[in-house]
Amino acid sequence: MFSHVMLGVKDLEVSKKFYDALLGTLDIGPGVANRNRYFYRSATATFAITTPINGEPATHGNGSTIGFSMQSPEQGDAFHAAGVANGGTTCEDPPGFREGPSGKIYLAYLRDPDGNKICALYRPVS
Repeated sequence: MFSHVMLGVKDLEVSKKFYDALLGTLDIGPGVANRNRYFYRSATATFAITTPINGEPATHGNGSTIGFSMQSPEQGDAFHAAGVANGGTTCEDPPGFREGPSGKIYLAYLRDPDGNKICALYRPVS
């Protein structure tokens, strides 16, 4: 459904350090520079960070969340821990399983250095 997701950031190098560590837990290599942006590519999608090209300050979207698929709860824990260790802050409930209308899922939420909400999600096979 999506070709890419790009987030505006205030400090490109601070955010690169955060996302290099965070996405490294998913076996995605460090961001590749392209002007005032860094790109992270997997076999199926692209994630990018940029300073806004219009010169206005970057702001996070209130109510917005970027979700990353996990292969296991342990990978979600590593993802969350890498984010917190590299300038992110935990938010919402602690990482773990939750029951909801669509069944049992593992969620781990954190905010990046600019306040963007990031989620690790693992949905066990029923």
